[in-house]
Amino acid sequence: MVDEVTDANYQDETKDGVVLTDFWATWCGPCRMQSPVIEDLSEENDAVKFTKMDVDANPKTPESYGIMAIPTLIIQKDGKVVEKLTGFHSKAQLAKILDGYTD
Repeated sequence: MVDEVTDANYQDETKDGVVLTDFWATWCGPCRMQSPVIEDLSEENDAVKFTKMDVDANPKTPESYGIMAIPTLIIQKDGKVVEKLTGFHSKAQLAKILDGYTD
């Protein structure tokens, strides 16, 4: 399951464990391709919390991370950014990257 997060609850939702946040927008074609990949991964990987944030509805958090292009995926471990990925990534690519933080 992928939880929707907002500027108001982002810090609380991403402070513990390994969290992948998908920064996206409804008008973004590559974002619409990335979303099902994230959904699939969330069903298979219980070691990672999956979240997503609509950058149009929540501009403060993306701005604080310097996000200039979407989709951007940010992976955090215990609240600290450990990886920032821009553009579409396949399920296999993301699974491999996430495995490095959950072992």
